[in-house]
Amino acid sequence: MATLKDIAEKVGKSVTTVSRALHGYADVSPETRMIVKQVAEEIGYTPNISAQRLQKKSTDTIGFVIPTYGPRFTDPFFTEFLASIGNTANKLGYDILVSTHPISEEEMLSYHNKVESYRVDGFILVRTRRDDARIKYLSRINFPFVAFGRTEGDCSFPFVDVDNRYAMKMVADHLVKLGHHKIAYIGAPDYLMFANERLKGLKEALIEHAIDLPKTMVKVGDLTQMSGLEQAEALLDYPDPPTAIVTCNDLMALGVIIAAQKRGLRIGEDLAVVGYDDIPQAENNLPSLTTIHQPIYKIGSIVCEMLVHLLKGDVLEEKQIIMKPTLIVRESCGE
Repeated sequence: MATLKDIAEKVGKSVTTVSRALHGYADVSPETRMIVKQVAEEIGYTPNISAQRLQKKSTDTIGFVIPTYGPRFTDPFFTEFLASIGNTANKLGYDILVSTHPISEEEMLSYHNKVESYRVDGFILVRTRRDDARIKYLSRINFPFVAFGRTEGDCSFPFVDVDNRYAMKMVADHLVKLGHHKIAYIGAPDYLMFANERLKGLKEALIEHAIDLPKTMVKVGDLTQMSGLEQAEALLDYPDPPTAIVTCNDLMALGVIIAAQKRGLRIGEDLAVVGYDDIPQAENNLPSLTTIHQPIYKIGSIVCEMLVHLLKGDVLEEKQIIMKPTLIVRESCGE
């Protein structure tokens, strides 16, 4: 196993300098920190986080890095989730350290810095990816975390998730019952696990009704209202447009409604629209939005409680929880 001494010998620095470089101390030049971290990665150095934590008191702080997808933080999903984990952590005697980063090397650097500078005791992860570097890193160094969502392959880590395929089966069954056969879908980037599962679930459910979901009827947005509007305009420009559009989240569904209304289409009659999440705007929109309800606040509370149990050394009674969502039928489907 590679050690600090091995790194020190390769970069020609003292063990103390190497250690301070890896922990981001300001008295080490940025160039030295970069070289040290590069060599550490090359030789496979893994800090003994468990041993280091025994030498330092806990911070009573939970880390939450919000993966952003645009220049503004506007997704109501995160507002509700953050409120939940914040309130739950406070009741349990913990603080939340929140930061935002786009999915990038900078995001991973944020995790490394928080771990190596002992700023948090554990992490809550959201918007898991099919191949998630965050989960691989935290699992490798045995650092506590609980995720909202799963990954492909090994899912031995603690998580809470919603049955996305079951959710899309409910949506498909409902739309077909209403007489829709030309159904389109606006999803999110495929590397996001929930987006991948929702698309698969919709395809599988439509096949059961002998309905195809052609590639031309599948668009990809970035989970913002504007992207929902833009992708809906592309779908509605078709000579034979869909009569129903399903989206990966409520914000994009609200964008679909705007695009349709700009064309004079009657939502619920000329076009059915279905979202996912059941954010507050879904019920209050005109027309109100049919959507999949996942209990975001409850999920955040459960995830936070699970992490605190791990931090206290408790054995989780349920390490992996999969919840059933519900279909909330409102005006946008014409019922």
